[in-house]
Amino acid sequence: MMIIDGKKTAATIKEEIRLEVVSMLENGLKKPHLAAILVGHDGGSESYVAHKINDCAEVGFTSTLLRFEENVTEKTLLDAVNQLNQDADVDGFIVQLPLPGHISVDRVIESISPEKDVDGFHAVNVGRMALGLPCYLPATPHGVIQLLGRHQLKTTGKHCVIVGRSNIVGSPLSILLARNAEPGNCTVTLCHSRTPDLAYHTRQADILIAALGKPHFITADMVKPGAVVIDVGTSRVEDASKKSGFRLSGDVAYDEVAPITSAITPVPGGVGPMTRAMLLVNTLKAAKREIYG
Repeated sequence: MMIIDGKKTAATIKEEIRLEVVSMLENGLKKPHLAAILVGHDGGSESYVAHKINDCAEVGFTSTLLRFEENVTEKTLLDAVNQLNQDADVDGFIVQLPLPGHISVDRVIESISPEKDVDGFHAVNVGRMALGLPCYLPATPHGVIQLLGRHQLKTTGKHCVIVGRSNIVGSPLSILLARNAEPGNCTVTLCHSRTPDLAYHTRQADILIAALGKPHFITADMVKPGAVVIDVGTSRVEDASKKSGFRLSGDVAYDEVAPITSAITPVPGGVGPMTRAMLLVNTLKAAKREIYG
């Protein structure tokens, strides 16, 4: 059984990016610049954005953080997005989700210039992805693809079952794994909350991807022996033994599932670090004008 080490893989990718930035600077180009908009003081979002800023420093990017209080108006937020759209020094930016309920997430995402949408959430980038055109791939699905490829896990001809159909993970992953590429060329089954007899489908999977946000949902009886299991879920579970009072848990009951797999991602240390690394990849592409010229 192979443990798919996302932390180590992300570190390798970040070093590749750092060396490329060094080369850019030696050739008189400017540092790539990633900006982030953070609304409110959600603990998870605060931590995630802080990690992204540290990642930028690690690879030699410039970073900017724009903060707003929870009660910010939608107009003020859209104005900030437009400002970043117009800022020639900013190569790409993200609006950290979730947003407060009084703000339309769709309206905010659609207001981001596709050329600077390094999260890969804008309809233009999603449409280009579906058509197989150059685009910014959403970070988590791209991270999963990179993990499969860099660990030489064969996907062509395999049956991949994805549990969870979100626009951020499950749906784009189903597109990427079905495309004519390697990693890719899978027969994909996309399962969700209305799928009857879910365990029947998961037991057919050569590659099982859990992305539903329910701790320990996937148990050993739902997994085909020898399957590759990718756990995208990250939930906070109460744990009095931890100083923080909680621990991170995936969607897969790791201790019982891992022994029957051929390869599996841990939580933490699996997909999570890759998500952040892929954001850096997209920002580098934006700085080099690789997608939109």
